[in-house]
Amino acid sequence: MTEKMRINKYLSSLGVASRREVDRLVDEGLIKVNGEPATSGMKVSSEDEIEVRGKVIETSQEKKVYYILNKPKGVISAAKDDRGRRTVVDMIDTKQRIYPIGRLDFDTTGLILLTNDGELFNRIIHPRSTVYKSYFVVVKGEMEDTSLKKLAEGVELEDGRTLPAKVRLVKSSPRSTSLIIEIREGRNRQIRRMCSAVGHPVYDLKREKIGRLGIRDLAEGQYRELTDEEVRYLYSL
Repeated sequence: MTEKMRINKYLSSLGVASRREVDRLVDEGLIKVNGEPATSGMKVSSEDEIEVRGKVIETSQEKKVYYILNKPKGVISAAKDDRGRRTVVDMIDTKQRIYPIGRLDFDTTGLILLTNDGELFNRIIHPRSTVYKSYFVVVKGEMEDTSLKKLAEGVELEDGRTLPAKVRLVKSSPRSTSLIIEIREGRNRQIRRMCSAVGHPVYDLKREKIGRLGIRDLAEGQYRELTDEEVRYLYSL
């Protein structure tokens, strides 16, 4: 790869980190190019020696790998954890340096994607992304139509109003309500906060789909590689 490109895009394409993370590392002075501190927006190629946190990056293109995992509870959605807890990356048997696309919180189960393809990572998590993520949600109490409507139209949270969501009632009883909620945002603990905001704390939460990509027959803790067709579909989003 001798063609020059912006450093955030270049390192992202090598699976080093997302573009946003590369920008942060540049700002903190943790990336050097040919012995000098990198600058935001600079262009690099495979002919440059690039260090990240003092480690020289192998600039030959890694094989791109793509995994889908049915995350169980009690696993961290990160590449590593400072407290030594098990991460989603720990669950994948691969020699490639992978990282999760987006996050599921500690107590949430379900579909999470892992890859070393920074370009795909950016396509899915970009703020302008229109990819809907579908969640099966069980909340406390019987949810009335007014609350369902609030979830669908947008809920006011401390970090702003949520975008409209797709909400479908599965079943309801005085004790609990089951829902399918589809959102295209990725705020921290968003589904849990939305439901709490309308008076129905979440009992259980599982992500079932990203776009039309689903877990299918994967049991909790199991994973598989994506097919070429599935990768092409994600790139088309």
